[in-house]
Amino acid sequence: MKKLHVDYLQYHHLIDKVVDQVRQSSFKPDLVLGVSRGGLFLADGLSRSLKCPMAVVAASSYMGPSGTVQGGLQISASIASVVPIQGRVLLADDLADSGQTLRQLHTHLQHAHPAISSLKSAVIWVKPSSVFQPDFAAEHLHDDVWIVQPFEVRDF
Repeated sequence: MKKLHVDYLQYHHLIDKVVDQVRQSSFKPDLVLGVSRGGLFLADGLSRSLKCPMAVVAASSYMGPSGTVQGGLQISASIASVVPIQGRVLLADDLADSGQTLRQLHTHLQHAHPAISSLKSAVIWVKPSSVFQPDFAAEHLHDDVWIVQPFEVRDF
C-alpha cells in the first residue's frame, strides 16, 4: 500500500484547518472528546484553540502485532474527563478510514451519555471508502493510502 508521510509542520497546518472549520461553523462545543491514540493531537489543538475542556475515550479497531489489521471495535469502559460528558460534544479522531470506528462511537456515546445534546465529529483525513462522513475534516483523500503521522516513527 502506498504511504503518505506527514511531518509535524504539515500536521499542525492540518489541525489548524480543522480548527478554522469549527470556528466558522455555528457549532460551539462544550467539550472536545479525543479518541486515543490518534485523535489526541487534534483534540488537544481543538480544545486549546476553542477554549473548552478536553476528555479522552480509548477506542481501537486495529489489532495484530503491527497494529494494521482492522477488526472489531473496542471502547474503554469509561471516559477520562474532569467535566461531565454533556451538552455539545466534538468527537476528534485522526481519520475516518473505514468509518466504522466513528460510526460506532457516535452510537455508543449517544446511548451511554444521554446528556449529550449535540454530537459532531472532526478528523484530519477522510479516506474514500469511509462509510461515515465527519462534520469537519482537513482533507478528503482520493486514494487509499497508509498515513504515517509524525509521532508514529517508532511504529516502523
